[in-house]
Amino acid sequence: MLKKTLFQLHWLFGISAGLVLALMGVTGAAYSFQEEILRLLNPESLTVQVRDGGVLPPAELVSKIEAAEGKKVSGLWVETNNDHAARVFFTPPPGERRGPWRYFDPYTGELLEEPIGQQFFGLMLQLHRFLAMGEFGKQITAASTLILVFFCLSGLYLRWPRKATSWRAWLTLDWSRKGRSFNWDLHAVAGTWCLVFYLLAALTGLFWSYEWYREGLNRLLSDAPAGQHKPGERRGEGRGEGRGRPGQQAPSGPPLVVDYDAVWKSIRETAGPGLSAYNLRLPPVGGQPAQVFYLLEDAAHPRALNQINLDPATGKVARSERYTDKSFKAQLLTSIYALHVGEYFGLPGRILVMLASLTMPLFFVTGWLLYLDRRRKKRAVKAARGGLAEAGGDDAWLIGFASQSGFAEQLAWQSASQLQAAGLPVRVEPLAALDGGTLAQARNALFVVSTFGDGEAPDNARGFERKVLGQASQLAGLRFAVLALGDRQYEQFCGFGRRLQAWLKGQGASQLFDPVEVDNGDGGALQHWQQQLTQVSGGVALSPWSGPAFESWTLESREHLNPGSQGESTWMLRLRAPLGSQVDWQAGDLVEILPRQAEPRIQAWLDRHGLDGDAQVELDDVRQPLRQALAGRLLTDSFEHLVGLQPQALVQALIGLSVRQYSIASLASDGVLELIVRQEQHADGSLGIASGWLTHYLSVGAAVPLRLRRNSRFHLIDEDRPLIFIGNGTGLAGLRSLLKAAVASGRQRNWLLFGERNQAHDFYCRDELQGWMAKGELQRLDLAFSRDQAEKVYVQDRLREAAGELRAWLDEGAVIYVCGSLQGMAEGVDRVLREILGDEALQQLNDDGRYRRDVY
Repeated sequence: MLKKTLFQLHWLFGISAGLVLALMGVTGAAYSFQEEILRLLNPESLTVQVRDGGVLPPAELVSKIEAAEGKKVSGLWVETNNDHAARVFFTPPPGERRGPWRYFDPYTGELLEEPIGQQFFGLMLQLHRFLAMGEFGKQITAASTLILVFFCLSGLYLRWPRKATSWRAWLTLDWSRKGRSFNWDLHAVAGTWCLVFYLLAALTGLFWSYEWYREGLNRLLSDAPAGQHKPGERRGEGRGEGRGRPGQQAPSGPPLVVDYDAVWKSIRETAGPGLSAYNLRLPPVGGQPAQVFYLLEDAAHPRALNQINLDPATGKVARSERYTDKSFKAQLLTSIYALHVGEYFGLPGRILVMLASLTMPLFFVTGWLLYLDRRRKKRAVKAARGGLAEAGGDDAWLIGFASQSGFAEQLAWQSASQLQAAGLPVRVEPLAALDGGTLAQARNALFVVSTFGDGEAPDNARGFERKVLGQASQLAGLRFAVLALGDRQYEQFCGFGRRLQAWLKGQGASQLFDPVEVDNGDGGALQHWQQQLTQVSGGVALSPWSGPAFESWTLESREHLNPGSQGESTWMLRLRAPLGSQVDWQAGDLVEILPRQAEPRIQAWLDRHGLDGDAQVELDDVRQPLRQALAGRLLTDSFEHLVGLQPQALVQALIGLSVRQYSIASLASDGVLELIVRQEQHADGSLGIASGWLTHYLSVGAAVPLRLRRNSRFHLIDEDRPLIFIGNGTGLAGLRSLLKAAVASGRQRNWLLFGERNQAHDFYCRDELQGWMAKGELQRLDLAFSRDQAEKVYVQDRLREAAGELRAWLDEGAVIYVCGSLQGMAEGVDRVLREILGDEALQQLNDDGRYRRDVY
């Protein structure tokens, strides 16, 4: 249970905070060598001439700078023995957090020009710390940093290998793997390599994220006795980090008086001859101490700063702290920033932290690919379950499955379907729901199990392995067979399936046939499993398992339903089935359409990137021109990762277009399949891929790849009950097919609530609906055209107005059907129904199958 919860949280945070962390990683890496890159880009302005007399004292520097700039100096950062430009910080204007700053020559006091690239690195820092959104962005990055700590710890737990002492299991990547196996391996192995760096960056980054964390570190690591450091005091900072705090009031007090000669004398006497850099920070008003952070030539790292607190008017030192005099933990506190960027470990540390930061997007991308793969397989499982009835009793065949990504579950349901087709009762259960007693009661059982990683059981079967496989059971009366899924690239190929097989035989169970092992979904092995099931069940041989194929339907006509509408145009499409089509739908079903890119869009994309559309490529074993192959690919706006690819590699690198689902608006008896499609229009005037192709670019008479998707939950109820249909916009399509079926079966207790923008333009199928009303086949029609009056009126408002009639219809056993947009309409309808009926009553309607929804 713990592992499942951690896994769910891991991917939930991954698809939400992952993008923010990827951005923080890239910008942090870009900022990490800011000083070196700026000096490389600006050799004339950021590299100064070293003079024999050394750098000027602060008094001369401040005098020259204030005279040249006309602003009060609040701080200096000067390196005393090299050719690096120094920095001067000016007093911030009233109400602002930070003042301006500039580079200057510490040997002459001359102000230098703003270097090329400085604004870029400023943006990188803003994105890294605040997402360029100020305090709100800071809260997002702070939360994401906490989530990074969770990623590191939960990821370590989730990937803990069976051979925990083997360094190869932890750190080696098998480049020969493909697909999901490679993505998982890359995600886990690269995560292990970066784990320490990410934990270091996160645990130090939280210092600038949360006051409570900063206070906790101060109390934990500071050498000062508890309670002696000031609340909120920021330790471990240098070079001006954290100057000022948001929300601070303007300081008040006597004018600031600074004796720079006395201050400089104190700095030199305290630091000694080894002084290599100093950072002078002046207080905003008199009566407060100045702070000086200084670095010695033999410093352990560039942030091993020593600190002086002194009176700016007299130079008298009030407190002096040397880095080398501190305890190790206090040195860590002083070195927070050095740890964060890797400077604490020298140049190798900086490089490693930068490389680890650059890999952050890798985990976001691979995590999303793994998540989408799981979603795809879950959908396939649902398709495999379609219409399968389960049976109980001792004679029922037990089918147990253990699946990590959904494929084993899909095959379990397909196996059950094959047995049921042969007339055998079946019962499908996850292994987590089985125990020794359940297995002992079964006579025949099939086990469809995958192996996760190198021989491990899937997450949802680890409890079964621990509790059931770890103890003896009497299974002499059980006949069984095992379908084991695995990857031969792992040393423990099908390890869990083999352990299950051995345990079953050891408990006295007998084999129906030899175990079938499947390498990466091998079709031949799966067909062999089907053949074995055919022999033991006495059924007929089935075709190899696969999803339903797309058929090539023809666009017979297209009608504009709302010319002149304020909203996006909506169209009625009529599609004709090909000869021999097996598609036979019911009212409420959906179709899946595989869209195509419009030819003008393809040509424009080819022209923009200088590609030859006539170049030959091979796709799905068919030789074709590049422009034809691109019709089924997502034409990305970003082209950087595709530059230089040959046409064949280009096509393979592009993602295929995903199917689109549409509610069927007609009955099979109508002879045509009708759809109501709204044309999506983007801000730049371009049309959506699927809607634009169907409503604008596709020629009448052209082919449309289509397949049926059953939607049994939204089918018309068999009993002759009153029917309440609620929907908006193109949601009328699904309701229209149900209404047509109800009318065709002679039912007259039909009530439609429909909403759109304007009655004059957006009253779809007006003549048909009014005709049903005139004949008494549609008993009630409530319309909500939101833009026809000053105050917008929606479907849920009409429903609320008819609360009394709604209760009366439901008391007579009415069934509610809702079809249309989830955001707005469906949520609003659900909310009003709960207001009228109460949560418990609406839930009971749902349990009884009297509240049915098809929303998107």
